[in-house]
Amino acid sequence: MKKVGKILGFIVLGVACVAAFGFAVMYLWNWLVPTLFAGPVITFWQALGLLLLCKLLFGFPHKDKDGDWGAKRRKWKEKMKAKLEHMSPEEREKMKAQLNRCMGPRWGGWMAPEKDQPEKDQPEATKE
Repeated sequence: MKKVGKILGFIVLGVACVAAFGFAVMYLWNWLVPTLFAGPVITFWQALGLLLLCKLLFGFPHKDKDGDWGAKRRKWKEKMKAKLEHMSPEEREKMKAQLNRCMGPRWGGWMAPEKDQPEKDQPEATKE
């Protein structure tokens, strides 16, 4: 019986929150838009539609367990370092070559093997 009461309570609370957001959007729109931009006055249902449209366009907030992009990047780097440590030198060179082939020069030859990098001290061969 307690579960039914909780479920009904959440449904009522959800409907009340949707109604409150709808009225808030309607009143703010009708207070600002007609005077500032000579826009139309909207109804409650149009305000709910506008709210839904905004949610669809801009997305719903979600909790990200990993944090920001910097944290994700650091986590990825740590994972890659751990993988590289457990590889033999041949496997490591093969993986570096594959990454360079996929990522290409636009990433500045990330993890490029030294043999593929041109030497600055050596003069280029002249054509005969």
